[in-house]
Amino acid sequence: MRIRATVAAVTGALALSAFAVPAAQADDPSYRESAAAAFEAARSGAAKAQRGAADGDLNASFSNFKIASVLKVGTTNQVSTKVTYKVTHGADVDLGSPEFATGPYIYKGSFAEPANVIFGFEAATCTEVSATVANCTGYVDILPAEDELSNSDAGAWKGGALLLDSTGSYADQGDLAATKVLRNSRLTVNASPEPVKKGKTITVTGSLTRANWETKKYGGYTQQSVKLQFKKKGTSTYKDVKTVKSGTGSSAGVLKTTVTASVDGTYRYAFAGTSTTPAVNSAGDAVDVN
Repeated sequence: MRIRATVAAVTGALALSAFAVPAAQADDPSYRESAAAAFEAARSGAAKAQRGAADGDLNASFSNFKIASVLKVGTTNQVSTKVTYKVTHGADVDLGSPEFATGPYIYKGSFAEPANVIFGFEAATCTEVSATVANCTGYVDILPAEDELSNSDAGAWKGGALLLDSTGSYADQGDLAATKVLRNSRLTVNASPEPVKKGKTITVTGSLTRANWETKKYGGYTQQSVKLQFKKKGTSTYKDVKTVKSGTGSSAGVLKTTVTASVDGTYRYAFAGTSTTPAVNSAGDAVDVN
């Protein structure tokens, strides 16, 4: 299980003691490391095989978990996504007390043995709506520049939430929502010559690239179907012209095709996306035909 590069491989009693993170320390980066280490320790040894959709010894459960359906992650910039959820808890749990902290997370794979888990830097903030129910808001913070993601992590993830107290007790629940963590995509276009005589050939080039979380660079996305679209001058709608395949090898991600000049207008490329990479449209490139 991979949680984040800066979390030490802490197990046993030492890691379980990390659950003792008062909410008053929620703005301290140690919240993330402590929650992650405890999360990992709870899945070590025999305990791992016995975990279901919820776990822990605190009387609490989570619901109404709301997160963005798609998280587009590049190579360097931090991506923070807002999460809201409801905590239903026993009368002995006081989320306004510094003895408790709760927060959301996302995970790849199974809840019992996830391939990767990412938390927020800070604990969530909660508002009690009754003696046993609170509405909470937190964030999940993704740092692609710090080796938190491998390219194989792109695709479907799930949301979870946990509640910790200062004695080491906790409640932990997964499968609360679905989201996608995708390798961000970029798309360019260039139509030339400009201007061009009617009936002459226009060459439309471009490049489809996506984030490589392992090299920290954008690389060509090969063998992908990309639509060339045209918007006639004075109109607002692009129409499909043809489909172009992105190149391979030394031309990885490169797009190139030709059309016949007829009227003034704007060309762009449009990529529909895949299960690991989001849809993207290039900016438009206007061409005057005379």
